[in-house]
Amino acid sequence: MEFKNSILIKLLIVQCLLVCCLAQGFDFFYFVQQWPGSYCDTQQSCCYPTTGKPNSDFGIHGLWPNNDDGSYPSNCDPNNPFDQSEVSDLISSLQTSWPTLACPSGNGVSFWSHEWDKHGTCSESMFDQHGYFQLALNLKGQVDLLQILQGAGNHNLPSTFQSFFFLTNYDQFFLKMCHAKNKIL
Repeated sequence: MEFKNSILIKLLIVQCLLVCCLAQGFDFFYFVQQWPGSYCDTQQSCCYPTTGKPNSDFGIHGLWPNNDDGSYPSNCDPNNPFDQSEVSDLISSLQTSWPTLACPSGNGVSFWSHEWDKHGTCSESMFDQHGYFQLALNLKGQVDLLQILQGAGNHNLPSTFQSFFFLTNYDQFFLKMCHAKNKIL
């Protein structure tokens, strides 16, 4: 039991990395990842994307500007809706790393549109659409939760995470990422 607690503590430490953003309107980003099985267990229903069953890996849920006081900006620029052509070179990576699990099944475009419209437009002082989605993909590559946990010696991750999320009623990992001098720490 102590080993499992140690893993959870390490995971919480990873989640709590502070990010200082030099933009007006918010203080940091939450980089949110979800475990597909747990999402499906905690929702009334879920559907695999039309592109196929997601990998047994954490998927991106979002990159959310947030404030130190717990508030967050949302839907900041209705005049700049999601434009799939702005991220056309990222579509394959988005479908793999940022899959939708919502019903009815989709190819991800509605999910990414929602995330851009609600959260991405609030980071326009730092990133355009392409930059916003590219940053999330880069963070996923830099903070590989599955690899971190496997490296901790837990080789039964799917059942462990499904149980952890089910018991705590969480379906997402929140990660505060630090952005200083254009480096993600």
